[in-house]
Amino acid sequence: MTAPAADTVTPARKAEILAEALPYIKRFFDKTIVIKYGGNAMTDPHLKDCFARDVVLLKLVGLNPVVVHGGGPQIESLLARVGKKGEFIQGMRVTDAETMEVVEMVLGGQVNKEIVNLINQHGGKAVGLTGKDAGFIRAKKLLMQKKDAPQGDLIDVGQVGEITGIDPSLIAFLDQGDFIPVIAPIGVGEEGETYNINADVVAGKLAEILKAEKLVLLTNTPGVLDKAGNLLTGLTPREIDEMVADGTLSGGMLPKIASALDAARNGVKSVHIIDGRVEHCLLLEILTDHGVGTMIKSR
Repeated sequence: MTAPAADTVTPARKAEILAEALPYIKRFFDKTIVIKYGGNAMTDPHLKDCFARDVVLLKLVGLNPVVVHGGGPQIESLLARVGKKGEFIQGMRVTDAETMEVVEMVLGGQVNKEIVNLINQHGGKAVGLTGKDAGFIRAKKLLMQKKDAPQGDLIDVGQVGEITGIDPSLIAFLDQGDFIPVIAPIGVGEEGETYNINADVVAGKLAEILKAEKLVLLTNTPGVLDKAGNLLTGLTPREIDEMVADGTLSGGMLPKIASALDAARNGVKSVHIIDGRVEHCLLLEILTDHGVGTMIKSR
């Protein structure tokens, strides 16, 4: 979706657009917005630029954005270069020791620093973190329940983590200094083990712990779709449960939906699953009357 060129928008229309944003700026002033950044928005150069500018603008008008990023395509690219093929079970990446090294290198290094640099180029003060910094994301090995199997029939997917706790003090400290945290979804175990954690899961749990106003998940789809492929702009947790039960939602969307539901049920006022392929999707969803995805209300 292409926005009109800046020189085709009249000064009066620009003023109207700014005025439309005012009620939202007032409502969300000093509120925390957790943003899961992934999909095409992370790989298309123009969309990356739009995302960074959106995050900086949100910070400058008084909101507190916290970015959690994925990096699936970049991980797959490096795995291919070392002769490994990625494997997923129920939307979770199978992570042996060699894959974990690649994941940490890509997420904690390459991708994290690129996002930090881009935000800083646009006037923000971004700081890159992983959950290992100050041990602020603690985790243990995730054992997954097999589908349609007796309870307790579990799958070991390697160094994939389940969050046991998040210490919000580091994020609070950065917020006091007007920094923008950019977080790679890597956790640390009791013995210092490194765990790969699904970025949607980290974003959802972080939104709960920080008592965020909103959790925004960027995707490569228009939002949550029904079986006919139509966009559902507003859903309740109960309607989501029904869609999971009847198979409308499956695969890679499952961790995203599970995180969204947990957040909505545990204090996050609204969860937005939006189309990251749309220019300035964050500003459209948060500061205008025109949403670009699905909103899940807490009740």
